[in-house]
Amino acid sequence: MANVEVTGPEPATADRARRPSTPNVDDLDELGCRACGAGGLELVLDLGTTPLANSLPAAGQLDEPEERFPLALAFCGACGLVQITHSVAPEKLFREYLYFSSFSDTMVGHARVLATRLTAERSLSTSSRVIELASNDGYLLQFYRAAGIPVLGIEPAVNIARVAERERGIPTLCEFFGAGLAARLRAEGQTADVLHANNVLAHVPDLNGFVAGIAAILAPGGVAVVEVPYVGDMVDGLEFDTIYHEHLCYFSVSALDALFARHGLSIHDVERLAIHGGSIRIFASPVAAAVAPAPAKIALLADEQRRGLTSVAYYRTFGRRIEELGGALVALLRGLKAAGKRIAAYGAAAKGSTLLNTFHIDGTILDFVVDRSTHKQGRFMPGVRLPIHPTERLLEAIPDYVLLLTWNFADEILAQQAAYRAQGGRFIIALPAPKIV
Repeated sequence: MANVEVTGPEPATADRARRPSTPNVDDLDELGCRACGAGGLELVLDLGTTPLANSLPAAGQLDEPEERFPLALAFCGACGLVQITHSVAPEKLFREYLYFSSFSDTMVGHARVLATRLTAERSLSTSSRVIELASNDGYLLQFYRAAGIPVLGIEPAVNIARVAERERGIPTLCEFFGAGLAARLRAEGQTADVLHANNVLAHVPDLNGFVAGIAAILAPGGVAVVEVPYVGDMVDGLEFDTIYHEHLCYFSVSALDALFARHGLSIHDVERLAIHGGSIRIFASPVAAAVAPAPAKIALLADEQRRGLTSVAYYRTFGRRIEELGGALVALLRGLKAAGKRIAAYGAAAKGSTLLNTFHIDGTILDFVVDRSTHKQGRFMPGVRLPIHPTERLLEAIPDYVLLLTWNFADEILAQQAAYRAQGGRFIIALPAPKIV
């Protein structure tokens, strides 16, 4: 793997490393697939070297060098898993984390509906237990706890685990989950009737240890409910900005089926979800207790075969399409800027960092970024070093346009910003093609 590149602030002009492409490197045998271990990975996209997407520097850190890491995407022909080629230590990425799920009304509403549904479907009671892996600030477990169901959160970010316990009363283990922790909890009698893992599997460097841990911690008759962004939607919707160092893997149902089966778990049902630009929710149980696969799973596996998600050809044109998108978006923004328009951005999310750094959209184009999270306000976007303000800044400054970086919550944000829009402000949504709303 490539070494870490450390640089200072970048110049305003884009260079070759900042433009996506179909890479000319094709010897990845030494890497091995993160799921099945097979060699011969095929590189399908190269985004160059980028800063860590959630490493939002404070004002006092702007003169310090900024770590940058290779960001490239590869495909495993043996099991169908799409994955990045370079790993950053989890301790660097997750021990101090700035994403709090509860700042999104969409996420909280999504969690409420899911908890209510599972409580009824699984007849959960005070004698049951719900465990969530990467439980964040308790945004999901709070609804089970309110219903009197015992819960346990497992969250490696110290600052977030503290909020879950102090503000929501959610018992939380501040540890990384894996086979070792699962064995310890099982020995203590802490097994899960329902185990949630929402938007965490993509973050896991040891996929096999993580899924083996899920198998170990499930109670007899228990179910694992796992949500991941869907690689088919990522490619079809040109959602390249979901690629960053925290997201090691990008899943199809085919790849998940092989991974879970390796550890004695059967995926018996799959649901398509609109959240995060397109996700899938799988339901998995031990093979011995599993029921026949639901029609939805069978249909989705067949659809992946038909569309080609299990072959590298499906992913080959991704880089070219991203480059075309970048040309159109930057031309639009620079044209507005040349016409004297003021432009800001909404959402200091990781996906925003990928988009800004890939297309080198910096202070020569944007004036500032706003975000609802108080944990991000006062910091700066990595790489491009744009200041992050509270969302109220939009009504104070009234920029002519706002580039919506968190497009996955577009409906929620556009509704929240009705007052700004009433003042004549307009939003630009970049993906899958730039449009002004």
